[in-house]
Amino acid sequence: MDSPDIIIVGAGIIGISLALELRTRGAAVTVLDRAKPGQEASSAAAGMLAASDPETPAALRAFAMESARLYPEFLGKLEKLSGIDADYRRQGTIILQDLNEHYEFPSEWRNLSATEVAAMEPALKSDGHAAYWLAEDSVDPVLLMKAAVRAAEISGVKILSSSEVNNIRSTGTQVEVAGPDVRLSAKIVIDCRGAWSGAPVVPKKGQMLYLHPQRPGILQHVVRAPGAYIVPRSSGRILVGTTVEDAGFDKSVQPKTIERLHNAAAKYVPELSSASVSESWAGLRPGTPDNLPIMGSTETPGLFIASGHFRNGILLAPLTAAVLADLVEGKPPVHNIVVFSPTRFAVTNIHKAS
Repeated sequence: MDSPDIIIVGAGIIGISLALELRTRGAAVTVLDRAKPGQEASSAAAGMLAASDPETPAALRAFAMESARLYPEFLGKLEKLSGIDADYRRQGTIILQDLNEHYEFPSEWRNLSATEVAAMEPALKSDGHAAYWLAEDSVDPVLLMKAAVRAAEISGVKILSSSEVNNIRSTGTQVEVAGPDVRLSAKIVIDCRGAWSGAPVVPKKGQMLYLHPQRPGILQHVVRAPGAYIVPRSSGRILVGTTVEDAGFDKSVQPKTIERLHNAAAKYVPELSSASVSESWAGLRPGTPDNLPIMGSTETPGLFIASGHFRNGILLAPLTAAVLADLVEGKPPVHNIVVFSPTRFAVTNIHKAS
C-alpha cells in the first residue's frame, strides 16, 4: 500500500467528514476503522441538529451554532457527490417543558400557545407543558453516513474496515498506527475513534428505538419533552430516544428501557401507544469529564485528535472538519478551539509518544 499523507483512525461522521475535507484540499488520506464505517455512535444517533439545546455547555454553543449554519452546504456537497438523500428535514422542533419548573428559555425559542401547538401537530398532547418552537433541523444519521462514506470514496479517500488500532506512537519523523491486522505510518495521524479514543474519553451508552405508526405522517416536527425525544423521518418511522448511561462498552438493549421510552413517547403522542417497535439499539457516545470535545494537536508531534463530541458528533462534523484541516495545514483555524485543547487534561493515555 502506498504511504498516505494523513491517516485518520475512526470512520464515524467526524473521521469521514475530516477525510473528505482534507482530500478536497489535496491530501492523500487513508481512514482505518475497527469495524465498518459509521457503525458505532454516528449511525446510532438520533440526528437532531440541536445547536440551541440548553444542555449544551456554554463553551460549546458558539461552535455548535456555527456548525449548524454550515450544514446546508455541507450536506449538499455530500448528497451531490454520493447521490444519496440523507433526509434533511427543516420543519423545526417543538420543545415541551413542565409548567411547574421555572425555566429561562434561549432567545432562539418562540413561545407557543396551546392553540398553535394543536394547529402545528394535531396528534401532540401538550397539556400541562409550556411549549416552544425553534428553527432546528434533523437528518437521518444512517443515510448521512452512507452519503459521507460514498462521497469520500468517490473523492479518492481510502477507507479500510476491520482495521483496529490499539497503539499510536511517534517514530521520530512519522507517526505509526498499529493493531492486530494493521501497521501503517504517515507524517500526520488524527485520532477520531470516539468512545475508543482512550482516557479521558469514555463511552456513554444511549438506547433508542424506531416506532412504526399505523397512520403515516403522524408527526412533522421533532419533539423534545421530559423523558423522551421524538424524531420523525420522511419514511414514516418515528425515532424515540434516549438514555445516557455509564455502562462501559456494553451495547446490550434492555427491554424495560425500550418499553419506558415507548410509553414516554405515547404520553405526548397517544397514537404511538399502538405503534409497533420495528427496531431498537444502543450506541456509545464519546463523553469527556467536562462534556466538551477534544480537538487539536497532542503532545506527540504529528498526532492530532478530534474526539469526545458526546451527543453532538453529527451536528459538529462540518466545523470540526474545517478546523482540524486548518490545523493540519498549519493555518489559523476558522474557529477558536483553545477551550477544546487536549492539553487541558492531565491524562492523555496513548496519545503520548511511547
